[in-house]
Amino acid sequence: MKPIAELKDFVINPTQSITPDVKVGEGVRIFNFVNLYGCSIGDNSKVGTFVEIQKNAFIGANCKISSHSFICEGVTIEDDVFVGHNVTFINDRFPRSTSTEGTLQTEEDWHCEMTLVKKGASIGSSTTLLCGVTVGENAIIGAGSVVTKDVPADTIVAGNPARVMRKIE
Repeated sequence: MKPIAELKDFVINPTQSITPDVKVGEGVRIFNFVNLYGCSIGDNSKVGTFVEIQKNAFIGANCKISSHSFICEGVTIEDDVFVGHNVTFINDRFPRSTSTEGTLQTEEDWHCEMTLVKKGASIGSSTTLLCGVTVGENAIIGAGSVVTKDVPADTIVAGNPARVMRKIE
């Protein structure tokens, strides 16, 4: 992967907000109205319209990030992962606007919790994933789910909160 600023053939159009520190692999496709900064995107991955990927987030190779999704700092998505439309990741267990002194919080006022989505997983549209969870290899998360704890590999989960429906044979 190389910083986007070093790629002579990669054109950023006016509808894309992509900072020079974004790293991309070969064959990455990024659509309009995105906001990408300080992240890495692996080979042959696709980032849909109206997606935000924050700093220190990593997207593996051959991933599809569908439109209207939010991938925050601290999220690692391994190779071959599907992220449906309007999927939201959360990285702060106790979010607050202001500090105890009453001023707006800064990066020093909170702790970023990591989330890991392992190889081959699929996340259905409008799913919310709370921070600190791991989604196992080849797991499937049903649309509209709220993931509050780890999802085992080769398992289908769904609901609010997401519960195991069955193992994948």
